[in-house]
Amino acid sequence: MDAAARSWWERELAGCAFADARLGRRLRKLIERMDGAIGASLPLVCQDWANTKAAYRFFSNDRVSEAQILAGHFLATRDRFAATDGLILVVQDTTEFTFQREHAEAIGITYRVNSGKDKDGRYRQHTVCGLLMHASLAVTIEGLPLGLSAVKFWSRQRFKGTAALKRKINPTRVPIEHKESIRWLDNMRQSTELLGAPARCVHVGDRESDIYELFCLARELGTHFIVRSCVDRLAGNGGHPIASEMDEVPVQGVHAVEVRDGKGRLGSASVELRYRRVHVLPPIGKQKRYPALTLTVIHAKERAAPADRPAIDWRLITDLPVLTREAAIEKLRWYALRWKIEVFHKILKSGCRAEEARLRTAERLVKLIAVFCILSWRVFWMTMINRSAPHAIPSLALTTREIGLLDQLVPDKAQARIGTRTLASYLIKVARLGGYLARARDPPPGTMVMWRGLSRLTDIALGIELASTTPVCG
Repeated sequence: MDAAARSWWERELAGCAFADARLGRRLRKLIERMDGAIGASLPLVCQDWANTKAAYRFFSNDRVSEAQILAGHFLATRDRFAATDGLILVVQDTTEFTFQREHAEAIGITYRVNSGKDKDGRYRQHTVCGLLMHASLAVTIEGLPLGLSAVKFWSRQRFKGTAALKRKINPTRVPIEHKESIRWLDNMRQSTELLGAPARCVHVGDRESDIYELFCLARELGTHFIVRSCVDRLAGNGGHPIASEMDEVPVQGVHAVEVRDGKGRLGSASVELRYRRVHVLPPIGKQKRYPALTLTVIHAKERAAPADRPAIDWRLITDLPVLTREAAIEKLRWYALRWKIEVFHKILKSGCRAEEARLRTAERLVKLIAVFCILSWRVFWMTMINRSAPHAIPSLALTTREIGLLDQLVPDKAQARIGTRTLASYLIKVARLGGYLARARDPPPGTMVMWRGLSRLTDIALGIELASTTPVCG
């Protein structure tokens, strides 16, 4: 079959392997149906009881795991990584999926929250039912998501909270293997093994990833990292922290960044840049187990505190060398791309509506979310490829049939037909099906209009197919 005529999900699931070939066919059928109804419930996606029951059986089958569902996507991510030159950012983060259930035992809990006072004035604690997912997303330095490289799911049967644990034990003395934080190391290992070129990878994480064991693992694997610091670690000979050493560094540059205030209004802020290579020591309780490291610290701090938002104050730690102002700005921009994983999570929850799923157990929900991960990546990729490779050929993202349909549904103006057969022009047509107005000053289409447009395009294609195969009565 011609590559341009194959559906994207056929290529994305080619590496999946199940003990029973029928399970693979069922997964492909599910993806095909869900692709045309992103965010719809399983009964709506499947349309009849036979297919709905088959979907429920698939997610409850003990011979199916989330690893098998995502295996083909991981291999496709590796292929896209191999076809890309230069450094790739592997952004990591954790998200929570909460569900409304009368009994939380079958799914697990995420945390406990204060739900107000009872009639006697005592605070009530409410247990939130749900799952947690830690994902690693491979992203080019231009912002194009190549796909997931590692995913880890888990749930809790009980949760005491960090403050309660600190009253009983010093968390720095607990081995990393006994903490949930091990997820950061596990994903780094899995991503490095999958992609196969550790020197090309820069693992990016927020303040939760400021873990000394992660720094040591990166050195062991031969890969790189950029982490936003939350711990003021010992530096030099151990007599002072990193912050004290950075206070001695003069301002080495000023950089203007775009920011939004509390009302979403766009503005500009000037940050002072300081950077230095620092000798960093492990925590006191772990100095016999881990070596000292020489790392780069980048401090970006806003000159004056604004009235309408928190002041920018970023301190990044990386193993990469930073010798110039331009290199420091480059690392700040790479860290800012960490937001791509947040957009991916938003598509999972707002687009695929993962938290509205009604499956009863954690095992079934995890498999369903794994399917949603593939769909969410596709929507995200379609949104960003429009910006990073606008002049590519349309068949990079669309089938020959879809291209023909878009030419009929959203015809070009006569004076604009020449030179408009680019990928960007066709993805704009998809977005217009989803409500994008395509005015001269409009920003590029976002994920919401893209997934609505893709769903409409699939529905229209299905209607045309049915019309061509249905005999004419009269």
